[in-house]
Amino acid sequence: LLILFPQESGLYEYKIFGRLADCPPKLCTDVYMDLDFRKEWDQYVKELYEKTYDGEKVIYWEVKYPFPLSNRDYVYIRERREMDVDGRKIWVVLAKSVAVPQCPEKPGIIRVKSYKQSLAIESDGKTGSKVYMYYFDDPGGMIPSWLVNWAAKSGVPAFLNDIQKACLNYSKST
Repeated sequence: LLILFPQESGLYEYKIFGRLADCPPKLCTDVYMDLDFRKEWDQYVKELYEKTYDGEKVIYWEVKYPFPLSNRDYVYIRERREMDVDGRKIWVVLAKSVAVPQCPEKPGIIRVKSYKQSLAIESDGKTGSKVYMYYFDDPGGMIPSWLVNWAAKSGVPAFLNDIQKACLNYSKST
């Protein structure tokens, strides 16, 4: 886990390099893209769905924050591609926030207006995957430093563990 701290914004960007044992890249990507299944394994999901606005698929995601902080929500688009790079098959998922008038902000929830994520997954040469993720968001409001530190040290590695467990349970549930 590498954490970058850009001085100009004062916000964290995350770069994550990891390995998910016994989770092949296609399965890992399928699990990551399956919003309904995510509601089952991600304890921080309050609301999550995809809708089409003006011909574009848009995702709405409300994330539970610990008391006394307000929940955050995201409105974003994402795209998945399978790529061949010098004979290596790499699955790429790109996501970024968008403003959609049909999906206005809700009272008591802070809208995350600046969100970007890039995910690249390839085989580890065995039965698992190598994962690279770049992640940035501006959560807005006043986030205490203890929560930022928790996210960096515990939350991100816990997410990788959760997605690995989800991969193992995915074939059973579909």
